[in-house]
Amino acid sequence: MKTISTKIALLSILSIGLVATSCRKKEGCTDSEALNFDSKAKRDNGTCEYDVHNPTAHILAVPYTLNKYLPAPSIPADNPMTEEGVELGRKLFYEKLLSGDNTESCSSCHLQDHAFGDENSFSIGIDGLQGGRSAMPIWNMAWNSGNKFFWDGRADGIEGQALQPVINPIEMHAVWPNVVDKLQAHNDYPSLFKKAFGTDIIDSNLVVKAIAQFERTLISGNSKFDKYLKGEAQLTPSELNGYNIFMDEAGGDCFHCHGDAVNPLWTDNRFHNNGLDATHTDLGLGAVTGDPNDNGKFKTPSLRNLAYTAPYMHDSRFATLDEVINFYSVELKYSSTIDPLMKNVSVGGVQLNPQDRIDLKAFLLTLTDEDFINNPKFSNPN
Repeated sequence: MKTISTKIALLSILSIGLVATSCRKKEGCTDSEALNFDSKAKRDNGTCEYDVHNPTAHILAVPYTLNKYLPAPSIPADNPMTEEGVELGRKLFYEKLLSGDNTESCSSCHLQDHAFGDENSFSIGIDGLQGGRSAMPIWNMAWNSGNKFFWDGRADGIEGQALQPVINPIEMHAVWPNVVDKLQAHNDYPSLFKKAFGTDIIDSNLVVKAIAQFERTLISGNSKFDKYLKGEAQLTPSELNGYNIFMDEAGGDCFHCHGDAVNPLWTDNRFHNNGLDATHTDLGLGAVTGDPNDNGKFKTPSLRNLAYTAPYMHDSRFATLDEVINFYSVELKYSSTIDPLMKNVSVGGVQLNPQDRIDLKAFLLTLTDEDFINNPKFSNPN
């Protein structure tokens, strides 16, 4: 009997233990947002782990003249500048996977040694097709107050500008889903996107955000004329006279569209018909807006780095600066949408004499920024 009683007692203790064990709630991480979320846990034990995305803010290096005379650069709230984003964008800018056949990148038509413009009159796409306009150089884009890009203003924002060439059939001739698949399968890109944007799931929106961040760092502001404004360089008499001609309404009358010492962008970022043609085969802004009053209007290019951005105008019609200066002197053509600022069109132009032309060219070349052309931070990291 004693043995039976002992067994009963042991069984009772065992059953009590089993009941107690079954009643104890499983502990673990109960936050579904955590990396180690445990769906079976009933009680949180404080062990949840989170993916903290904390990129390093990137501060744009704004040169003296731009900092002194211009407002702060425009940075979209939904695409803040980060070190990780800039470096990713730089890599993507030079990445040939963005093209349909993996042979071209953004840098194929925007070369650093040409001030991020094209050495060709018209850019050549992956299928050997030639574009109808020259590739606009890239610099100081964060100060484009109108936020319209390309010669005809068809893109809104730098992000919008970066989006279009990838799918343009004459340019990179790709489709975004295919490009995204190639980047997603790459050994490096998922982790780089994770560092920059907190996700390793790549999409076209994040690609162009990264490229736009890099493009905002392409800042030019250390030319000889910038150094002159800082008191660090002297201009020659010819260069000084050229600047005076540039600023003189009875001389070159250039400043209305191209700025001056206190607008160191050297463009108004607006659209003008500057008298290139009497009739327009390329409607420019007019083809975008549908307004006949915009026919023949094109974006004012910056005059910085002209030593590296030939040929000139949207259609590359002028091979040299001398040809450009001669055009504004004696070759303006009237059309119904010509800009009122081309007030000397009735006599063909501003009628500069030979010495004034030489001096104006000398001044324009003082806007060349050798540091920009050679900055290693802008070069191909691949």
